[in-house]
Amino acid sequence: MKQTGFHDCRVLSLESRRAAEVATLIAKYGGRPFVAPALREVPLESNVAALDFGAALLLGDIDVAVFLTGVGVRALFDVLEQAHTGDDIREALSRVKVAVRGPKPANACRELGIPIWVTAPEPNTWRELLEAMETHPDAPPLAGATVAVQEYGVANQELLDALAARGASVMQVPVYRWALPDDLDPLRRAVAAVAGGGIDVLLLTSGVQLVHLWQVVDSMGCEAEFRYGLASTLIASIGPTTTEEVVRRGLTPDMEASHPKLGFLIKEAAELAAFRLKAEATGAGRRSSAFG
Repeated sequence: MKQTGFHDCRVLSLESRRAAEVATLIAKYGGRPFVAPALREVPLESNVAALDFGAALLLGDIDVAVFLTGVGVRALFDVLEQAHTGDDIREALSRVKVAVRGPKPANACRELGIPIWVTAPEPNTWRELLEAMETHPDAPPLAGATVAVQEYGVANQELLDALAARGASVMQVPVYRWALPDDLDPLRRAVAAVAGGGIDVLLLTSGVQLVHLWQVVDSMGCEAEFRYGLASTLIASIGPTTTEEVVRRGLTPDMEASHPKLGFLIKEAAELAAFRLKAEATGAGRRSSAFG
């Protein structure tokens, strides 16, 4: 039976990889999905950094390997297997401390037979990861350690700076980068819909989505209208890292998911939308949003 949390609200998602799943969940909770993918993964043309990591790994020059995304772990392993056997890579990784940011890189490591030292607890940001690395019973000193960090589209500069501040020698290992989709028409329609007050809920599952959306806003020259439209849009963030990007844009998210997972985000956004609709219908809330 269809749930009616969104109560026919127009819900915008910028998800790429899981676009179909998001649309289905939005509809399940009574919303009208508007999915405009904002990201495209582009493998780096040169894998020198990844191959340098592999060489250092096999020589025993890496003390800690930090994996931030599941896709990145698999892509990195694929690159390394061009120069080394999978068994050699796994054996080398078994001799270093492998730290993962959350369940997706953890699952990828398990699938590939890579032993995990620590996993960041929710909400799976770099802060929880760093704390787990420092507080584990057999945590090595970061000062003087060589820490390799697998990057995911953009460098996590805060994590890199925090490691460097603790005296670590940081090796950045990019394996792919984020780019705008080849077809920008869906994003342009999304920007026009927000600017015209036609979007009730905006779901954000990564900060890069908002960065790319804003690039399209800038190219269309409609930032004032876009901000005006967002003022009457419920902005739902999947977690702290995404929220930080929202705040950097001078916006305030209406909610952050209790767990940084897609299902929780959509369910809780639907519940908040239903609550606001009920409050406005009874006169308990101010009808200043697109719900009005």
